[in-house]
Amino acid sequence: MRSTAHHADVIIIGAGIAGLSAAHLLTGAGLGVSVLEAAPRVGGRLATDEVDGFRLDRLGPLLCTSWPELTGTPGLGTPELREFAPGVLVHSEGRRHLTGDIRSARGALRAARTRSSAPWVHRAPRTPRALRGSSTSGAPAVSGTAGSAQGAYGHELGAPGRGGGRGGVVTGAIDRARLGAALHRLALTPEARLLARPERTAAEALAGVGLPGRTVEGILRPLLAALLSDPALTTSSRSADLALRDYARGGLCVPAGGSAALPELLAAALPPGTVRTGVHVTAADITSVRTKEHGELGCRSLLLATGAGAAAELLPGLRVPSFRPVTVLHHTAPAAPPTGRSLVLDGDRSGPVAYTSVMSEVDPSRAPEGRALITSTVLGTPPPDLDRSVRAHLAALYGVATDGWELLAAHHDPEAVPAMEAPHDPRRPVRVLAGLYVCGDHRDTSTVQGALHSGRRAAEAILTDLAVPGTHEGSLPRAA
Repeated sequence: MRSTAHHADVIIIGAGIAGLSAAHLLTGAGLGVSVLEAAPRVGGRLATDEVDGFRLDRLGPLLCTSWPELTGTPGLGTPELREFAPGVLVHSEGRRHLTGDIRSARGALRAARTRSSAPWVHRAPRTPRALRGSSTSGAPAVSGTAGSAQGAYGHELGAPGRGGGRGGVVTGAIDRARLGAALHRLALTPEARLLARPERTAAEALAGVGLPGRTVEGILRPLLAALLSDPALTTSSRSADLALRDYARGGLCVPAGGSAALPELLAAALPPGTVRTGVHVTAADITSVRTKEHGELGCRSLLLATGAGAAAELLPGLRVPSFRPVTVLHHTAPAAPPTGRSLVLDGDRSGPVAYTSVMSEVDPSRAPEGRALITSTVLGTPPPDLDRSVRAHLAALYGVATDGWELLAAHHDPEAVPAMEAPHDPRRPVRVLAGLYVCGDHRDTSTVQGALHSGRRAAEAILTDLAVPGTHEGSLPRAA
């Protein structure tokens, strides 16, 4: 087993989290590993830019605290995670509905009893009648005080509808309890049973969950769209079940300091010299790779850990999935909207923003002290007048004027998330042939969890083929 400047037991092309997690398992087994990355930094799509003291994710996927790979991947240790408030805040029919913790029937009922005393509810006086009906934010005219929790909604958060009606999305404790019970059952369902269910689209599967339509359309559909980055929900129902099960088991979170913290932790924990950035691979086979900067490098096994498109360029014939585009926008505001750490969903799908949050409340390390950071995600093709359309939508979602908000950054990635349309194999082979392997979220599920698990599967396959003792396929806990 040896690793020199021009030879390694295993060469890994790509320093995203899939390749870096595989590198940890391989070096831990005593192999010499060289990770080659064309970009000047590690992380791939998990990139975080620093702008005027803000830490801004380019993609910023939602993570689940229940993912075993987040705590079971060598090199990550126990990453510092920042959790969203339990449940979600859904905007529908001009009102915001705080679901509270809906991951169990008991939690849903408890949230229903306490929602009126939520600490972030800000009560403000009504706007004088003479001032109603005008707006300078680009959003439809609203009544109420723009900066209040009442804002564009005409009701205090969590208050009954006009006349005590049950309009909008989930408004009753019974509805929330039913949803909580369904998610609790899903959390207890073994993965094998979920994967044995008939496969269809996630949208088709939602129609048969046995919950009221307003609950399905108002909460489950926008929540799944956020988890899967799929507004049309054409994703495989099995993948959707796994995503909802992860949510039901742990809730949502983000890495402290930005999504780049995960690959940076992995890279820093590898032996010095393992990762080489700024290295462009022009050709590759089982026993060698050719680079622009260092000529030919020899190896015993080769692992392609790039995105699907780049992997197919080096390995013609490799199937490339379709992709889902994602656009992430970061705004700063003089004051934070009064939603605390809640994830805000658009239950009506009335504008470009699928979900948004006051990220400086979720993770204060991402913004300078005294500054608010609002991070919003647009799924699918963004509108041509992106910032104006998003700000108008955010004015409605948060119930505040957005004229004074400053756009810090907007990042669009047309190939942000590999599609997982039915039929989808969540465990696609990572061994192309002995000595040649492929990993990445396009081989498992298109999540951070899927990328980490794919890297582990590839490392185990390499160790098996090289007959390295000590690590065997399936020796670590299976990830969902």
